[in-house]
Amino acid sequence: MSTVSLEEAQASLPKLIEELAAEGPIVITRDQLPVAQLASLAGAAGRPVPGRCRRMLTIVTEDDEHLADFRDQHVDHRQSSHA
Repeated sequence: MSTVSLEEAQASLPKLIEELAAEGPIVITRDQLPVAQLASLAGAAGRPVPGRCRRMLTIVTEDDEHLADFRDQHVDHRQSSHA
């Protein structure tokens, strides 16, 4: 969460609003004390931001051999156990 002074927020409000989607809420300070928080109303349902999930997922391999165990454990919930 980034922090800006009240003076800086007043001078660059449009820019700060554009940055909300990528950087999250911004704390506004007066005399170095937090007095407000600027946050997007769009929340997680906002526009996708390219790179937001960068380095959150690592694909180690893409072969069927490693997925075989998963397929063996898969349960088809559409089948009823009440015969």
